[in-house]
Amino acid sequence: MPHGFAVSTAELKQLVESLLLSQKETDRQMKETGLQMKATERQLKELGKQLGGLGNKFGSFTEGLACASIEKVLRDKFQIENIAFRLKVRKAGREQEFDALGYTNGTRNRAIVVEIKSNLTAEALQQMEDIMDSVFTWLPEHGDKGFEGMICYVNGSKNEREAALKRGWHLLHVGDEVFKLEDPKGFKPRIYQATKASPKRVG
Repeated sequence: MPHGFAVSTAELKQLVESLLLSQKETDRQMKETGLQMKATERQLKELGKQLGGLGNKFGSFTEGLACASIEKVLRDKFQIENIAFRLKVRKAGREQEFDALGYTNGTRNRAIVVEIKSNLTAEALQQMEDIMDSVFTWLPEHGDKGFEGMICYVNGSKNEREAALKRGWHLLHVGDEVFKLEDPKGFKPRIYQATKASPKRVG
């Protein structure tokens, strides 16, 4: 009778159980790896959103400097009395955020909307256009005021700067942590007035 490799029933059972345990451990590790990958993916997406936001807005430190400078310019140069930063307005399930809004009541009845941008681009100019065109829809309580626009920015080409000034918006530039109002001599800002017709509905 030829010699062979004999496995007892007990050994076979033990081998099967060992394989099952090994498979369970592999499944567990794969599940953990999958969860870790999903968590990493979520973190990367969140980081991407944050970086995208910083690409358009200032970093928190520079934005803090910007807010202080914007407030000083609005008060000293434009005699604005009331200033609010990151003002969020919600209507009909939609929301609009104003980086800064300054206004003065009484005889002057003046208001200035400020947008804070890292880069003065064509897209930034269009965003400002949309905000100013709809300002009385979002802020009907200030319908008696004349509104002006201002963009506070870090980088911008000559073309974008000229385009902003041509639209009648003030420019506040930051370089080496120094903020400078760039309105040229004889500059006349565009004044946005509410029409007598009711503003179009939001939503």
